[in-house]
Amino acid sequence: MAASEEDPAAPAEELDVACGLENLPYTPNHVAGPGADADPAQITFPGCTCRSAPCRPGTCSCLRHEDNYDERSRLRHMASEAQCAQPVFECNVLCRCPDGCRNRAVQRGLQFRLQVFKTERKGWGLRTLECIPKGRFVCEYAGEVLGGSEVRRRIQSQTIHDSNYIIAVREHVWNGRVIETFVDPAHIGNVGRFLNHSCEPNLLMIPVRTDSMVPRLALFAARDILPEEELSYDYSGRFLNRKDREDQARLGDGTPRKPCYCGAQACAAFLPYDGSLYCPPEKPGISEEGKV
Repeated sequence: MAASEEDPAAPAEELDVACGLENLPYTPNHVAGPGADADPAQITFPGCTCRSAPCRPGTCSCLRHEDNYDERSRLRHMASEAQCAQPVFECNVLCRCPDGCRNRAVQRGLQFRLQVFKTERKGWGLRTLECIPKGRFVCEYAGEVLGGSEVRRRIQSQTIHDSNYIIAVREHVWNGRVIETFVDPAHIGNVGRFLNHSCEPNLLMIPVRTDSMVPRLALFAARDILPEEELSYDYSGRFLNRKDREDQARLGDGTPRKPCYCGAQACAAFLPYDGSLYCPPEKPGISEEGKV
């Protein structure tokens, strides 16, 4: 049974390795959660005035430099260790271009048949039932958009046995500024919540903006993907997992790291860990950079 934006499929097996989490409310889009700076449902971007398809760079306000997608709806620029991902802005509901505009890919939703299934060691997983060409949009990682303090509160209340679905996306922009987006699909989310980590993933997460500055966390095929392959991405946010100072068996407080079961040849042995989310909540009046 294939998953859809409205009704994700549940595996036929009776063993409940997800402890009922697969039955939580489903949403194909982000929703505003505690502490969110903006409502992801609000439309704050103006639309382009293009009346012909496709919209063209230089004349379309949504395409400042070059096309985001080619004629086959494939993302034109994939990130790598040497390069950063390019920002992606799609046309939105206020744009005058037709619905068939090439610059509308993520907002069209699922285009491939996906299936939720039970893995051997990782709980639920997500796989494709058909070929997915490199560069094509696969699905979003949608859930509650949270503020930093709420994220830290939720993480610090977790035990070692709890599943952590919270993702922190940091976009490094001009002048050293960092845009942070926190998403948690633990209480409400979409099919993306079933994606597992891999140290050699076949998906790449790219922030894509349509209606506002709140990004949609879109996952694109990093290579050609065959039917029945499990879909995965790198939880650390890197295209390829690299060793760093946090790649050790235990956290700072001595708590053991959660093991990684991706089975990749270059497996780091442990799931990625973002130590900044375990810091005490910031005091009122202090910014993320520690300045008043």
